[in-house]
Amino acid sequence: MIDVTEQINSVRRTLGDRVLEAGTARVLTISQSYDTDLDDLWDVVTVPERIERWFLPVSGELREGGKYQFEGNAGGTVTRCDRPRSFAATWEFGGQVSWIEVRLTPEAGGRTRFVLEHTAHVDDHWDTYGPGAVGVGWDSGLLGLAMHLGAPDTPRDTDAIMAWMGSADGKRFMWLSSQAWAEASVAAGVDPATAEKQAAATYAAYTGGE
Repeated sequence: MIDVTEQINSVRRTLGDRVLEAGTARVLTISQSYDTDLDDLWDVVTVPERIERWFLPVSGELREGGKYQFEGNAGGTVTRCDRPRSFAATWEFGGQVSWIEVRLTPEAGGRTRFVLEHTAHVDDHWDTYGPGAVGVGWDSGLLGLAMHLGAPDTPRDTDAIMAWMGSADGKRFMWLSSQAWAEASVAAGVDPATAEKQAAATYAAYTGGE
């Protein structure tokens, strides 16, 4: 059983700005602490057989300079790899290029914190949906990661995942995630009415909800 509220509350979300050569970009950061050690979490996020169990099937070469492709989702190039602490890559989807960086940090009690930073240019898509456009997807990824670490030998069941996303609990998860990203937007200086409008648009895009 998935405790939707507990999962949403276990995640940290922040927004910031970064100036790139092509203009201003927004930096979305999401993180969660997991009950596993650094080496195991590194394997979870870099070994294709384990990535598939919590995120999506991935092909290509997962090494610095290698190109990768997630099934039905983004692809790109691994631009940096610092085993077992961090890696960075381009995130290319729908004709747009953004950038991700993953950092792993040991914590007390044998735990490890997973931090993902996603940097994207501000465009019409961002103006409409705000950070939730990618943030809800990353929230879903962190949920999958938590479930995988709780039962690491369980294969990913795509049909069960799709059924859950369409359930009341799945829609509540999307709503709470959208609202959490709206709160992060407000904390970063976005007008509350704009943040709420973006959250509603994001929820509708993910679920068809009103």
